[in-house]
Amino acid sequence: MTLDRRSFLGAVPIASLGLAAGGARAQYGAAPPSSTAAPAADTDTLVLLAGDTLPRSLAGEPARLQALLDKHAKPGDGYLLGGAVTELETAFSALLGKEDTVFMPTGTLANHIALRLLCGENRHALVQQESHVYRDESNAVTTLSGINLVPLAPGKAAPTLEEVGAAIERAEIGPYPIRVGAIALESPVRRAQGAALTPALVAGIAKLAREKKIPTHLDGARLLLMSGMPGFGVKAYCGHFDTVYVSLYKYLGAPFGGVLSGPRPLMAKARELRHIFGGTIYHGWQAALPALDALDGVEERHARVRAAGERLLAALERTPGFKVRRVDNGSNLAMLEIGPERLAGLEQRLQKANVRLGKLNEGKVLLGFNESILRRDTDYLLKALV
Repeated sequence: MTLDRRSFLGAVPIASLGLAAGGARAQYGAAPPSSTAAPAADTDTLVLLAGDTLPRSLAGEPARLQALLDKHAKPGDGYLLGGAVTELETAFSALLGKEDTVFMPTGTLANHIALRLLCGENRHALVQQESHVYRDESNAVTTLSGINLVPLAPGKAAPTLEEVGAAIERAEIGPYPIRVGAIALESPVRRAQGAALTPALVAGIAKLAREKKIPTHLDGARLLLMSGMPGFGVKAYCGHFDTVYVSLYKYLGAPFGGVLSGPRPLMAKARELRHIFGGTIYHGWQAALPALDALDGVEERHARVRAAGERLLAALERTPGFKVRRVDNGSNLAMLEIGPERLAGLEQRLQKANVRLGKLNEGKVLLGFNESILRRDTDYLLKALV
């Protein structure tokens, strides 16, 4: 299959692509551009200390996708069946340790379908108050499936095991008992600056849920950013959940989409619901191909990203004029406070080094570590900042 620029831009929405040809800015929901952004940047060597994914130029996307097409004999799918889509589903099932995986056009649809299937007639689900399901999906689960979402742990990344137990007890004990249909947990939590739920906490909540015969769902949109965290392994972590959602565009280079994984009978029903809710789009190969390519070695790469980020933070902590504010159980984000003596000339230093930050606000900036940090060593990055 040969793809020219016109047909590519017709297949993939321009707004979903990363960096405009003439300027550097973070891809796929990363921090807004700062005053340190140069009018032009070499995106192939750019280190973008913001967002979750590699910066890419719009002009280079057709060639990137064509190269991926050249690697696959039969990449095309029809209504999300066959080709790269089916190959991607198989790869994710192996990565997450689940029986089956379903391509989803959006994460909102993936989370909704998971909770609808897990709850069944028990339309009462426990969620984090700061979760995407509760704060960013416009009451989709409640409006379309009649499921009452009970928010826990306001202002925090995660509820404690005791809080979850108390919420179950409040529902099940009383004059009119209600059975909890599902527990949904997001990790990492974007609204909590990327804080992750520790493997120990997840294991404790999962054990309680099994004892109560309550199914569990993981909104793991940014799950793979946890690679390299102490005690974390993708399969082991996902093993605590009945269903798992992972995003394709947060850090896997796809223009849209996600996957939902779980037991094979449940995923067969998920495919039916995807169609009912209008999600069985004609083609998904444009998203499946980049994500499939990025999956090869993804855990190892993101563990290296985490290690590189830790080295930079440690170096900044030792350097006068910088103060690092770490996130408890953080994934790939940290707050950096920059003193006036370091702000002087910062823009010019970063432009010369082809390094960019997110938006500066009164000398503070939220650092985000993605694969672009692997393009330079710690000494190079520290020199650009200092």
